Amino acid sequence: MTTQESMKDQWLRTRDRLVAKKLLRGADASLSVRCPSGSSMWFGTAEERAPVLVDWRDAARNGPASTHAIVHAGRADVGAVAWGGGPFGACLADFGDVLPQVFDEQARHIGPMGRPAWSDKDLAAAFDIAGNALLWRGQPMCFGTTCTRLALNAELFEKCAKAYVLAAAAGGRVKELPWLVRRIANGRLVKDERRAAQAFGRGELPVESSGY
Repeated sequence: MTTQESMKDQWLRTRDRLVAKKLLRGADASLSVRCPSGSSMWFGTAEERAPVLVDWRDAARNGPASTHAIVHAGRADVGAVAWGGGPFGACLADFGDVLPQVFDEQARHIGPMGRPAWSDKDLAAAFDIAGNALLWRGQPMCFGTTCTRLALNAELFEKCAKAYVLAAAAGGRVKELPWLVRRIANGRLVKDERRAAQAFGRGELPVESSGY
């Protein structure tokens, strides 16, 4: 199996995993997976039988894959992108649009959440923050250095969003993690992302992060 065929297989397996957990919902929900060398990505909606291979440099100009192409062009560390998450992630649009960093694992793997984006310009501006989640046109968009990390991030994001939304809806007080804890966890996330960008730059797949 060639590398491109292997990445296509990863797209299919990741799509099935996210759909089964209701983390890739709706006809417009979509997934992309970056090939380790060049500027190709596998892209498709949640309901398509198989993805198509496109060049994200060209797709950034127009077409249904344009949003994913903007992410891959702007974030050299991102290996996979999913748009259209779970119901509680979408509910963040009614609770300030941004999920505070309230859990250790969230700070370590998702990091600070970018501001909601409704235009391509807003989406590109969100890359100033090295976080792995934001609301794109009212629906969660999650990133990962690899397909496995993306799936884990999407699951973690929905879990944290559920806890936050239910607490906020009940009028509970939600406190962010202490500044130092966030700084350490976010710093480790940035190191993972830097290593992933370097791996893609060499035409290699990033090594999966392990541990805290």
